[in-house]
Amino acid sequence: MAYVAVKGGSHAIHEAEKLLKYIPWKEGGAPLEVQQIRTGMRLAVDRVMSEGSLYDPDLAALALKQAEGDVLEASFLLRAFRSTLVRNFYTLPIQTENMEVIRRISATFKEVPGGQYLGPTRDYTKRLLDLSRMEEDPSEIMKYVTEYLSENLSEALQQELTGTRASEGEIPVFPRVIELLRAEELLATGELQGEDDIVDDITRHAISFPASRSARLQTMARGESGALMAFAYSSVRGYGDVHPTIGELRVGYVPVEIEHPFYPGEKMTIGRVLVTESEMVVRVHAENHREAAGRAQFAVGYGLCFGHNEDKAISMSILDQTMQQQNADSPAQDEEFVLYHIDGIESSGFISHFKLPHYVDFQAELQRVRSINDSGDRRAEEDGEQEKEATTHGSL
Repeated sequence: MAYVAVKGGSHAIHEAEKLLKYIPWKEGGAPLEVQQIRTGMRLAVDRVMSEGSLYDPDLAALALKQAEGDVLEASFLLRAFRSTLVRNFYTLPIQTENMEVIRRISATFKEVPGGQYLGPTRDYTKRLLDLSRMEEDPSEIMKYVTEYLSENLSEALQQELTGTRASEGEIPVFPRVIELLRAEELLATGELQGEDDIVDDITRHAISFPASRSARLQTMARGESGALMAFAYSSVRGYGDVHPTIGELRVGYVPVEIEHPFYPGEKMTIGRVLVTESEMVVRVHAENHREAAGRAQFAVGYGLCFGHNEDKAISMSILDQTMQQQNADSPAQDEEFVLYHIDGIESSGFISHFKLPHYVDFQAELQRVRSINDSGDRRAEEDGEQEKEATTHGSL
């Protein structure tokens, strides 16, 4: 059977779209509410916002609903929507020291200024499937919520009465853990030849190499979590020279500010966003690191992304350091290799394009393969005849 080119029928495409719309409804049941997705699948929503490069929990939840839970497809939808928006302002750098922390841990020092806050985490829970959640009773959920709030509100009230609670509206400030190392002059300066003076915008200008640190961090901030983790894992597993320790990991809300459009020199807050920030402490050697100043020191790898996504922020901070290593000899140290392959939307698009018709291309390949095989057969036949003639003359 020969391979022949076929045409895509518009009728078939329309029917495929109708089937796609039908599949989620075939089992019946009530439609998913966007609010349910936003609250019940908050980590997926955060990941979509991060990879979609747009902070909007409602739209991220809608994208997840439309994509039937496919995070990459939802991120694609959100980033496509983002491209239609008008850019009105650049925000000022966020100040994570003023973060409304919901989680803050350090693996370098047990006693850190401000204390450690476990917050909402599964790090210490049993990773067992909870079959009791197959059918949850709303009344039991409400009972748990009421008891939890009652217990914590009572504790907060007691702190208020004893004066140990921060006053209303006051946000506690947590000093950075790495400042403990800086005080002992064990921290590399982090001065990268004036790169911090200019902040690149990768959404307006294509990235070029060597990339500035701001471009690297922006690219990683909207990179695919799994890709980032794979590169970071390869480095700490042995294909690299980075042995990191978490200096500080923070999750919390930070205010977003812009310069006031009418009053120069003043700032105005336009909202707040949930972010995850990671500062990874890495011991560096003077001979193979940009920052080390002739002595063994620690350097800090930095990562920050939208939402609650600890693995991504940690991976970012590891890769931030690996890509500063001199004489790269592993994939995770090659910034061009890393930055060109961590964008999940671009890689997904390229992989998906293989599903589109390649009939003409394959016909050309097929003709080429047939031609190669025919030539090989003819040469083999000619060699066989020559060998047969040589054998005949030899026997005479």
